[in-house]
Amino acid sequence: MASNAFVPLCIERGIRYSDEMRRFPIFVVVFVSMLVWSGCAKFRPPAGVRPQVVTVLTTGYCRCGKCCGWERNWMFRPVYSSGPLKGKVKKVGQTASGTMAKHGTIAADTRKFPFGTILYIEGYGYGRVEDRGGAVNGNHIDLFFRSHKQALEWGRQTKRIKVWLPK
Repeated sequence: MASNAFVPLCIERGIRYSDEMRRFPIFVVVFVSMLVWSGCAKFRPPAGVRPQVVTVLTTGYCRCGKCCGWERNWMFRPVYSSGPLKGKVKKVGQTASGTMAKHGTIAADTRKFPFGTILYIEGYGYGRVEDRGGAVNGNHIDLFFRSHKQALEWGRQTKRIKVWLPK
């Protein structure tokens, strides 16, 4: 038998501890690793296509109300804080294309960079245009970060980026 705290708990509850139970955490680690790696692959540029190189102003944003223009109403539901939808319920984290925002989600002027455009930004990595913003016009893109602190740390940077437009 193994010498961890799980074995006495199994004996106490009448559960048979076996080698299958010892291998279970390894399976979980492998499965989660596969999910992470497959999720990163979807932002890769198409093979054999030369990117355009463009200079843009980059800023950061997150899901918070300060970045995305929402607040909580008297029932503590997130609602739009301004504009034509003011007071209407907002699904926090949902982008203009309908996906949920995550690292790699980019907000851009869709006349310049349409939905599905893949970008590579030095210091951020690959991302896809899936959102738009009210203050994002022309050669300005907004990069999604998991926290407000990370978005503030990124600040405003002028970067030369690689662009792969969708077909």
